[in-house]
Amino acid sequence: MTRRQKKFGFIVVGLAGLGIAMALVLNAFESNLVFFFSPSDVAAGKVPESSVFRVGGLVERNSVTREEDGLTVHFMVTDLSEHIEVQFTGILPDMFTEGQGVVVEGRKGEGNTFVASRVLAKHDETYMPPEVADALAKGGKALGPHKSLVMD
Repeated sequence: MTRRQKKFGFIVVGLAGLGIAMALVLNAFESNLVFFFSPSDVAAGKVPESSVFRVGGLVERNSVTREEDGLTVHFMVTDLSEHIEVQFTGILPDMFTEGQGVVVEGRKGEGNTFVASRVLAKHDETYMPPEVADALAKGGKALGPHKSLVMD
């Protein structure tokens, strides 16, 4: 083998190694990617059937029910246009209340049910995640901060 052929071989092996490393990194990134959808998107069937995604909106008033085990909770999330039933088993965040913004992460269950693995509640009375605010604005009602977010 000539020196030029050896150099070319090292370049080919290096590029192949770089390609494999990039493929592994992109695969890991794709498996951790979580998209956000509104309840209207879920109702329209725009969500992936088998992958994890997030749904955000307001927790409807008088929709929170608990099962006898004390850990399973059912509630409705709305974008003021459509709503979706959420089932969550676990401890809810302290800031979780009816009429407030919430983002839930999980998978679509049977029917119009969303099985949540995580519940993310807003952290104070003036903050709302941008995705939730956009979903509510698309729902037909542009809302300001504070009490106008609470559905009566």
